[in-house]
Amino acid sequence: MTETLSVDALRAYLRCPRQYELGYVYDLEGTDEDDATADRVSLLRTAICAALESDESDPEALEAVAKRRLSTLWDDHDEPFHSQAQRRHERRVLEATLRAYLELAGVEHAMGVRELRQEVADGDATLAGPEIDLESSISVPDSDAEPVTLEATVDYVYGDGSSLVGVRFVPTLWPMGYLRYRSEWEDVEDRFVDHFDPEADEFDPGSVGTLLETAVVLDGLRSYADRLGLSDRTCRYVWVPLADRSETSINWVRETVETSLEVADLTDVYVDHHTFGMTHEHRNRTVDGRLESVVDRLRSDGFDPSERWDDIVDEVCPACEYRVCCGEYVGTEVAFDG
Repeated sequence: MTETLSVDALRAYLRCPRQYELGYVYDLEGTDEDDATADRVSLLRTAICAALESDESDPEALEAVAKRRLSTLWDDHDEPFHSQAQRRHERRVLEATLRAYLELAGVEHAMGVRELRQEVADGDATLAGPEIDLESSISVPDSDAEPVTLEATVDYVYGDGSSLVGVRFVPTLWPMGYLRYRSEWEDVEDRFVDHFDPEADEFDPGSVGTLLETAVVLDGLRSYADRLGLSDRTCRYVWVPLADRSETSINWVRETVETSLEVADLTDVYVDHHTFGMTHEHRNRTVDGRLESVVDRLRSDGFDPSERWDDIVDEVCPACEYRVCCGEYVGTEVAFDG
């Protein structure tokens, strides 16, 4: 196994070891149908980060910077639309999402970025990306193997009192699963542990992957804070969805779009208060231990999905990009008489 691993690869392994093998070991190209959504999120991510990097904190000035950048990016955006009317509509959706972000959190976060820039020891430090690289080193106990570097990204960081907050723009909050409706680790601990028990009736790679990702990001943010000369800060991790249209309202006659966003702080549901009491850091011994065991199994090329195949074939295979070249899946779909 490679000695570096992205959190996206980690999530793929949790969904199905064979999916990870096909996509990240053999580097096969899947049939992702969400490329258009990902591209639009990328446009907004870049435009918002440009506004945050501008050092503006006035709402109108922030929106003006972001809209100018979005306009330039949109002019070069070559996504195929069935009509110019659809193209204009999709741009209105992006602009409505931008306004919703600024109203909900953007102005406050911009002020946090500016204040943080004034505090950091490194005046050239990158606080607004997009995609600021973070790393976490995982050493498996009782193993002589070299540590594995886990890679993650956040789109910007800002200061919030005694905390350093990393923010990542995501399409939706769907991967959080039940975490979206829980606020403390004690409320999700049993379900997290049961996911790793083949005998338990629990299979939720999305929620489990989100907790493991949070562990990686928070550890990476701690190292990032050290580089900024802010070792005394606690770290937090936040998601902001940019492609969730469940709250979008469209007036087709007036050609207007309104929407709202929900910010998800993943830190509270991850933090084990017992571990926090001992370390004074946002950590979780149970999640960190499971992260080590998953990395150890990956290192040993454990790609056999049979242990959880019944769950995988029901929950993962229908939307898997690699099902057409997966022997296990094809075997379930093809039967021979006699």
